[in-house]
Amino acid sequence: MRASRLSTTVVAALALVLAVAGYGSGSGGSERSASSSRARVAVLQKTIDELAAMPGGPPGVAVVVQTGRSRMFYSGGVARVGGREPRITDHMRIASVAKAFSGATALVLVDKGVLRLTDTIGKWLPELPAAWHPVTLRQLLSHTSGVPDFIKSDAFLDRYTEAPDDPPTPATLLGFAPKHLDFPAGAAYAYSNSDNIAVGLMIEAATGQPYERVLGQRVLKPLGLTQTSLPRSAAIPTPYLHGYERGEQRPRPQDVSGGLAGGWAWASGGVLSTPAELNTFIRAYVSGRLVSSSLRRTWQRLFIPAGGSEPPGPGVNSASMALFRYETTCGTVYGHSGNTVGYTQYAVATADGSRSAVVSITLQRTQNSTGQGAKVFAGLQRVAQAAICAASR
Repeated sequence: MRASRLSTTVVAALALVLAVAGYGSGSGGSERSASSSRARVAVLQKTIDELAAMPGGPPGVAVVVQTGRSRMFYSGGVARVGGREPRITDHMRIASVAKAFSGATALVLVDKGVLRLTDTIGKWLPELPAAWHPVTLRQLLSHTSGVPDFIKSDAFLDRYTEAPDDPPTPATLLGFAPKHLDFPAGAAYAYSNSDNIAVGLMIEAATGQPYERVLGQRVLKPLGLTQTSLPRSAAIPTPYLHGYERGEQRPRPQDVSGGLAGGWAWASGGVLSTPAELNTFIRAYVSGRLVSSSLRRTWQRLFIPAGGSEPPGPGVNSASMALFRYETTCGTVYGHSGNTVGYTQYAVATADGSRSAVVSITLQRTQNSTGQGAKVFAGLQRVAQAAICAASR
């Protein structure tokens, strides 16, 4: 499909013009580098096209790759079945990448002295179960809290099935979780959507403002993210990438874009954004642009081996506070992944934020997918790896 901003043909032509003009003369290294870059871009587009054309694959694939100031957009398939190609400005559900946004908001408040990493649930949210009171903000952000995941509750699933467009309050979401801890706080790693709901509530308690407002003031506005939002409803601003579901028994894509009101995931997964703005955010977030250098060093120093995101990213995964490290064949990147009804996401950048990649598909597929779905997830992993390699050119 199409690569916007500069097509690979234009890049190749530009390289030829520079060579004829004598730029880089006497150095075969630059020519080899350009050739390698073109090859990586070709591999990326090939994996995108293969994923979009795969039986049971996503109707749409959107990929952003940025190196320095050079940002490229690649796509496969369509934004809506029967419609146009995806665009870099299309809105979409970013799923659990929203946890990086609540993490960023909390860390900014830590940097400003409004919160501390050692602050506990008991201090700010005493109304929550007593067994949870010793859990710290650091443990919530790093998924070492032991707080059970509310989405695994039968009561949550029943309520969601009954009223998918009528989400409860964030506190009610945590009310679906068992009142015990799955393990002593800090003793183990277990990914839990409850963690970032609690983070959002701590932010509200510490600031006296709605989390959505603090997110806007502390993260979205400073980064110029005007197309990123956290609605409670199921509505998605236009234009948007339509999300789909398809299965072994129902191979035709079913549009489920409006199947999940944002309030059902809130600070854990309710954010809407665009490929362009998600790329801007992840570059700033990973590089520590929003926080002091001392907090950034603390934040990126401690990683939990084998702490994987959901779904796992390419390469070897490790977890820190609202941040994952992916050690891949094309270098180490940091970021977050996510999956929700109709969408799967990856957003990563190098430690200095100079190189980044965002991969979005309009189908929910994870490491737990089976049958043809497992093959689609493997194809998604190949696209993510190819995007990281293209960013490292």
